[in-house]
Amino acid sequence: MKIVILDGYTENPGDLSWGSFEALGELKVYDRTPVNETKTIIERIGNAEAVIVNKTPVSKETLDACPGIKYIGVLATGYNVVDVGAAKEKGIPVCNIPTYGTAAVGQFAIALLLEICHHAGHHDKAVHEGRWEKNADWCFWDYPLIELAGKTMGIIGFGRIGQATGTIAKALGMNVIAHDEFESDVGKALAPYVPLDKLLAESDVIALHCPLLPSTQGIINKSNIAKMKNGVIILNNSRGPLVVEQDLADALNSGKVYAAGLDVVSTEPITGNNPLLKAKNCIITPHISWAPKESRRRLMDIAVEDLKAFIVGKPINIVNP
Repeated sequence: MKIVILDGYTENPGDLSWGSFEALGELKVYDRTPVNETKTIIERIGNAEAVIVNKTPVSKETLDACPGIKYIGVLATGYNVVDVGAAKEKGIPVCNIPTYGTAAVGQFAIALLLEICHHAGHHDKAVHEGRWEKNADWCFWDYPLIELAGKTMGIIGFGRIGQATGTIAKALGMNVIAHDEFESDVGKALAPYVPLDKLLAESDVIALHCPLLPSTQGIINKSNIAKMKNGVIILNNSRGPLVVEQDLADALNSGKVYAAGLDVVSTEPITGNNPLLKAKNCIITPHISWAPKESRRRLMDIAVEDLKAFIVGKPINIVNP
């Protein structure tokens, strides 16, 4: 089997091995493929039978031009980069990677929150710049320092990742409430489900862990922000379009929202005109919640198992059955 990986660098910048894929066939790996150059995408796929992508799009045009494709694997949970309908019409299974980053993403949400509460990075830089050495007092801080114990975290989207975040928040002494369109017994055992308006009104911290759906797109907007406590903290390391970015920037600049910790934005990589770049007290990281080596190794293992299952005629994790 001829296998091509079109954008392997973010999954494996050199600290993992492609050997498990090489064992399955003739492998060609590209670190990056220009996402807007369909001609290049088609040329690189060539007569490959298995195409593995992360963010490189596989359109109907590409599928039509590459009749040898028999399998598409996505090195992510989200699979919107592939025209799954066109692939289904051609009998091509599209397989994704579910649940590989639960622990890592939950951990990162709390990392964003702790940075907001303590600004450890800022104060470390201040010390290295000599400010502590020159300080008249034995300590100093430039931001309000926040204790989380006793405060309420509201989690919108209480699946595996939301529950992972909630578990850590409870370990920090926080009260946790949740809102989800689909309630589960596992979730109920961890935190009470409440209506969205109640969550917005009662939470000191709001964490987004919901999928991007018509019902959740822009869920953080001017109207919903008005229902929140003054000085609320908002976290989003789920999907950028869950937030109306100008509305959040306005709320940060007015002080209605005290701080935001974001690992995702609406257009990635971020563009220079994103209003959140100039908003007050807004921490933005470059979509790295998923990226610890342990998480990426798990992703790699699942991707290999997906392809192995297809080869033996029993495909798994199919998103276009």
